[in-house]
Amino acid sequence: MAAQHDTADILDSALRVREAARSATAGATGVDTVLTALARVVEHDHASLSRWDPRRRRHTTLAGSYPEDATAYIETRLHRDPVFPVLARPDRGGLWLGDVPEDLLAASPGFQDVLSPLGIEDGVAQCLYDADGRYVGMLNISVRGRRRTPDPARAVVTLLTESLAAAVASCEAAPPPESAAPAPGAKGERPGGLSPRELEVLAELTAGRTNRQIADRLYITPRTVGTHIEHILAKLDVPNRAAAAARAAAWGLAAPA
Repeated sequence: MAAQHDTADILDSALRVREAARSATAGATGVDTVLTALARVVEHDHASLSRWDPRRRRHTTLAGSYPEDATAYIETRLHRDPVFPVLARPDRGGLWLGDVPEDLLAASPGFQDVLSPLGIEDGVAQCLYDADGRYVGMLNISVRGRRRTPDPARAVVTLLTESLAAAVASCEAAPPPESAAPAPGAKGERPGGLSPRELEVLAELTAGRTNRQIADRLYITPRTVGTHIEHILAKLDVPNRAAAAARAAAWGLAAPA
């Protein structure tokens, strides 16, 4: 009976998280209310929601309780950690610390230099993708000691991913890359009528990168990259990616380092 009661509490708390995320998505409340509600689902010592900035190629913390050095790692170095390619796969759910292979933890500066000194022994890193498959940010939760998170709570975190992604994406305020200047005479419109996402992909084409390389850099699937390129070619009315890259170069578009 106790387990059923615990599960019922977790599910009720999950509904509160979803409502908080919807409110944040609508701009009625801040993302910090989402983390506050999430604490009732997963008991933790530290947590954060961060947004991915593709122009600057770094995360920006929207709300969080990690110490300053841990926050800095999440924002500027986590996406280069050996663990990140594993947890960033769009087809997987969150990566719980206890499920990370020992050899990967041993190679991870994030665990060895940041989490381990804090006494972290459990938690989850959950990458967040919007409805189009674009990587928008991540949730990080860390637990000190050996307080294993109940299985229902683990499942709920995965089920809440779509709501969390919407809340994080709604906070995006970054304009297209500065190099993505409007074409002459466009009167401030985006070049070729391309969306910000298509401009990101087009910028990568100027560096001659493959779909797989672009996917790895933008944290989307190669199939999504291919779809964006199809749309780019149609909107620019050019025959191939080389011609699209040439058009982008003429506009001064360039891929970030």
